[in-house]
Amino acid sequence: MSVPKANEQAGTPRARLAQVVNQHIVEIVSDSGEGAQTCGQMFGTISAKMGNGVWTVEIIPAEIEPPFRSRAGASGNRIRVGKGVVTNMGDQADLVVAFNEQVLYSRIDVDAIARGAHILLESKWKDDRSEDIREAYAAALADFESRGFIVHEVPMETECLKVVSDARRGKNMWILGALSAIYERDVSLIDAELERKFKRKGQKVIDSNVNLVRAGYDWADANIDLRYRIPVAPTNVPTVVMNGNTAVGLGVMAAGMELCSMYPITPATSASHYLAGSFSKVGGVVHQAEDEIAAIGFALGASYAGKTPVTITSGPGLALKTEFIGFAVMAELPIVIVDVQRGGPSTGLPTRVEQGDLLAALFAAPGDAPKIVMAPATIEECFHFMVTARKLAESFRGPVLVLTDANLATGQQNFPRPEVREEWIAPPIDQSAWDRDVRPYDWDGATGLSERPVPGQKGGNFVLTGLAHDENSRVAYESAINQHSMEARSRKLAALRKTLKTPDVYGDDTGDLLVVGWGSTLGAIEEAVDRLREEGRRVSSLHLRFLSPFEPGLREIFSRFKKVMTVEINYSDDPSFGDARRLAQLAWLLRSETLVDVDCWSQVPGTPLAPGIIADVVRSRLSENGSAAAAGAR
Repeated sequence: MSVPKANEQAGTPRARLAQVVNQHIVEIVSDSGEGAQTCGQMFGTISAKMGNGVWTVEIIPAEIEPPFRSRAGASGNRIRVGKGVVTNMGDQADLVVAFNEQVLYSRIDVDAIARGAHILLESKWKDDRSEDIREAYAAALADFESRGFIVHEVPMETECLKVVSDARRGKNMWILGALSAIYERDVSLIDAELERKFKRKGQKVIDSNVNLVRAGYDWADANIDLRYRIPVAPTNVPTVVMNGNTAVGLGVMAAGMELCSMYPITPATSASHYLAGSFSKVGGVVHQAEDEIAAIGFALGASYAGKTPVTITSGPGLALKTEFIGFAVMAELPIVIVDVQRGGPSTGLPTRVEQGDLLAALFAAPGDAPKIVMAPATIEECFHFMVTARKLAESFRGPVLVLTDANLATGQQNFPRPEVREEWIAPPIDQSAWDRDVRPYDWDGATGLSERPVPGQKGGNFVLTGLAHDENSRVAYESAINQHSMEARSRKLAALRKTLKTPDVYGDDTGDLLVVGWGSTLGAIEEAVDRLREEGRRVSSLHLRFLSPFEPGLREIFSRFKKVMTVEINYSDDPSFGDARRLAQLAWLLRSETLVDVDCWSQVPGTPLAPGIIADVVRSRLSENGSAAAAGAR
């Protein structure tokens, strides 16, 4: 059993027959527990290390133990591999590996697979002891072919059993080998990745997985007449590949934050897992509290003592933290709060993506509680925004919320390796004596800012309260004092806004329609805009990173377009609802902010948005408003 290295593949008859493509979308789906996610993650990582652009999306069932051979139980990974930078999941898959026909239907149900796509389907079911299963498999096979898919029946289990005794624990690595043959992946990189991943489990486990990969590679090499070559865009820039939760964890350390206090919640938990494994090497603590309220309470205690902590959660956890977020605003305690958004309301869709927490982040606290809210748009930004968030929390002495989502948290992307800078690190706690002539809340009249005393600093002790208070932190119910302190806390946002730059427009500065987005939809929106502009349509886009306060200049930018429309992954009614229509969350805010008649289109399928769908919607809206520009009309 021999597997050629990548450089040995060139020049062989098989290599010469490979079809060159600029990008391909591969999906691997199985029952939960069969390892399709691991297979997909490793395929994506290896592709990135070969120099291809990569964007992955996890396919995760909502239940921990979903029914076997069911649509609801589909688990896996979508990997978009391209010649250059890949910024989103793309449209429909070109090749799908399915461990049974029922999980494949879950992808067909959401129109995830292109007509003409190749399907590598586990063939064991046609000989199953159950007549029902045999009939279901045969019916599905005929149905798939009638839908235009090209089905390759693959004896995955039979071949795996030649290498290991339990095919369920080896099929994913065998498939990784088969995909590596089809896409000409560098086997030496696979070996290295297997060594890294299974190092803790010992050499026996590593060797077993290496043998499975090579068996899959050899079988596909001999039996599957599909070969794709995805060129690599040359670059001298060192790159890294990771998901958004790992990027958040690295950003926490790069920012010098040494305390993460949280309670486990999907899909945020892996960020704390990463920090727990890394803090022991660089210094820092992950505190797992008994619940979300205790987690942020612990963090705020650390903040009072002089640290700038981070707490990481998801929608239901954010709901529980809101009273303490209000306390952080009132007491002016620096803290970074990461909300990895998932579907809602309540416990909603724990494993699926949504951008439904924007209004909750801005308003879910008693009274008027102004706070900074930011939203990274890429996995790389998940890293850098943690540094910015820490600095803003300290400079503006209060909470900073960072909204990521499940798409960023669990997806993988490669990006230039950050060059860590000393100025990113949090400065040491000021131990010099506090100037007794300066009160704990000596608010600046123009900015609302005040210096931050730290208990332990000589003269730095002060009473902390969530009640209305004056500059001395004395509880005060006088009308004038409450008015003054509210003004001070509000002016922080105005002061921050003056430091922000007007966001750049993607495309021309004027046109028929401006698409506005936030968060993880960046790549899909800009790809849709590129396609529309190639058709001659006067469409541009704008992506917001600051949501409280907004970046300046939005009304002036909007005035240069005939129509402005947000694209978001939260709910909005159809335009046919007229005045009763509920708008998408960013659209609702922008109309209030700019007094512009901002339109919106949003969807909550539990998956990231595809660029093709966005492009179709924009074409439709342009047509409805009689402003569609035919090709060449610019």
